[in-house]
Amino acid sequence: MPSMTLVPCGALSGFALMIVSACATAQTYPTKPIRYIVPFAAGGGVDTLARVLGARLNAAWNIPVVVENRPGAGGNIGTEHVAKSAPDGYTLLMNPNSHAYNASLYAKPPYDPIKDFAPIGLVATSPFLLVVHPSVPVKSVKELIALAKARPKELTYSSGGMGGGSHLAGELFDALARTQLVHIAYKGIAPAISDLVGGHVSLAFSVVPPAIAHIKTGRLRALAVSSAQRFSLLPELPTIAEAGLPGYDALSWYATFAPAATPPAIIAKLNAEIAKGLRAPDVTAKLAALGLEVKTSSPEDFLQYMTKDWKVWDKLIRELGIRAG
Repeated sequence: MPSMTLVPCGALSGFALMIVSACATAQTYPTKPIRYIVPFAAGGGVDTLARVLGARLNAAWNIPVVVENRPGAGGNIGTEHVAKSAPDGYTLLMNPNSHAYNASLYAKPPYDPIKDFAPIGLVATSPFLLVVHPSVPVKSVKELIALAKARPKELTYSSGGMGGGSHLAGELFDALARTQLVHIAYKGIAPAISDLVGGHVSLAFSVVPPAIAHIKTGRLRALAVSSAQRFSLLPELPTIAEAGLPGYDALSWYATFAPAATPPAIIAKLNAEIAKGLRAPDVTAKLAALGLEVKTSSPEDFLQYMTKDWKVWDKLIRELGIRAG
């Protein structure tokens, strides 16, 4: 057996002590309540996701997980709060993809979406549905593009607000198709879809839940989904890319974050437990009811994906001069 030299604890370098301390912390984590910050009002999809996963973490670790809503400024208030919180794994953030592109929408963003956070991982995705009022004489994406080019600045699309996902999805469509759709912003997606059903606007790029019932009753016509791959909950719908606009991809994602400098071992522990919770059949069913598809990732893979996604939206936002309103 080879000899082993014992090193007194006091002789360890500061860096080595930090590693030992971080490992010990991760092994005992968690030992106190966890706050799950939602930077939006209660009742929405982001809030529901946090509550479902919070309940799973509570059941797994027997530690209270308190969902705390901190809405305002398009999600910036709650997100900034997490960025400035202690990096100890006891303050988490549930955020959609506005986490990345808000930094481009606001003149003085209060946080850096990459540098100020440690991504834990992806939890779910959802496409937008390209839907038109039945009075619009098109039944495909190709026909819509042809009509929009023949009637520039006549077709209108509603969104849930300036700089929101449904707005940016429309701007990306306009840019790639070289059409001239007219954007009409509403205070929320519900009134935006209500006016579309009423025939006051031509089309919309809608999140799934508010549009699905109207599609089933024929009050709206679905042409395609915005994601690069078909949506498992509506597999009969083609993607916008395959239906006439190659390269189009506007996917909504939802992910969990911690403050930057949170120990990697704690991040890994959270990632594993959240992924385990998402695999539960009842969780998958709850998310499907919200129009969400479970998608998990490693922290490293998600950081790479988020950075790439942010660059696409940052380029579009800056080229068009879009500002949150």
